[in-house]
Amino acid sequence: MNKNKIINDPVYGFISIKSPLIFDLIQHPYFQRLRYIKQLGMAHLVYPGALHTRFHHALGAMHLMQLAIEHLQSKGHEVSPAEQEASCIAILLHDIGHGPFSHALEHTLVKGISHETISKLLMTKLNEEFNGQLDLALKIFNNQYDKPFLHQLISGQLDLDRLDYLNRDSFFSGVTEGMVSSDRIIKLLNIKDGNLVIEEKGIYSIEKFLIARRLMYWQVYLHKTVVSAEQLLVKILERARELAKNGEILFATPALKHFLYNEINEKTFLNDKENLRFFALLDDHDVMSSVKVWQQHHDFILKTLCANLISRNLYKVEITSAKIDQDKFNQLKEKALESLNINKKHINYFVFKGSINNMAYKTGSGSINILMKDGTLQDIATASDNANLEALSKTVTKNILCYTKFG
Repeated sequence: MNKNKIINDPVYGFISIKSPLIFDLIQHPYFQRLRYIKQLGMAHLVYPGALHTRFHHALGAMHLMQLAIEHLQSKGHEVSPAEQEASCIAILLHDIGHGPFSHALEHTLVKGISHETISKLLMTKLNEEFNGQLDLALKIFNNQYDKPFLHQLISGQLDLDRLDYLNRDSFFSGVTEGMVSSDRIIKLLNIKDGNLVIEEKGIYSIEKFLIARRLMYWQVYLHKTVVSAEQLLVKILERARELAKNGEILFATPALKHFLYNEINEKTFLNDKENLRFFALLDDHDVMSSVKVWQQHHDFILKTLCANLISRNLYKVEITSAKIDQDKFNQLKEKALESLNINKKHINYFVFKGSINNMAYKTGSGSINILMKDGTLQDIATASDNANLEALSKTVTKNILCYTKFG
């Protein structure tokens, strides 16, 4: 069978699959599952075109890895065919551990364990199935290989993961502020002392990249209506788990039922192989099929929350830099209790507060280094003459107030 296929991608055009092993990994059920996990969680309720998946993103990131390595080779840096294949595999599989709706439910179904950790577990499982052919890919992914720049291309502050998702999320959402010149940035990549750097003439492209990332967070990833929809989905699963814990029989697929009826944290997840097996069967459809059915459940809270999500009757969300006004918060709770006729202990399903964070760039370890013409290295925040970059390196925390709309 000819496994050297091409895939037509709306962002880059044709993407080549250059090895039989990569083709077989793409065909594996673990990877095919990413077709059914939305890249942007519930953002499609704000931006109707944002229905692209983790499958799209993983292929796009792999394509950029191919381009980056070919370019670094053209500058005289040695990357063997085995290292090139392994790097492409590592970035292809970097998001394989995402659960339903990506980041929206990251710590809801399994508390305290990140998608990166689950990605490592699934990659290790794949390595067993493929008789050790992913050994090098795992070393690169885990930053245990003696060419650190290969890991930095996968995971860093200027990695190919970010280059792809900014352009892809911008393309599908229609928010043009996220577009960055990935071709130019890749052409300006270089290596100094084994680490990834950007040549001095790329300073302005990196400035644009960092600003684009900040804008995409506020306009897409942390858009107040996206936050509202994702919080509503979280509350639905919290209520479902609470009912399950009390012995209530709930409709759910076997995979979702496993996580509703068992209290699973990082320790228990790692100690039982069944958890990983069930997790690898979960996707958006498991959750949404249950949400649709739960609209008819006899529990008032669960059915109300589910009906609200299906009909896009989302929480009202206020985002502010100031503290949430406690008097207003208390008034909203009183109004909810009166309107919904619910027990006071359940008010947190309808009125609650929290916070969101946005940091476009982190100085220090793993920072973006600019290779100056004299051969020295400077952090982008120092090398740039854009005073705004210093502000981008600070975490911006905002408070959120969510409450059900009445009337």
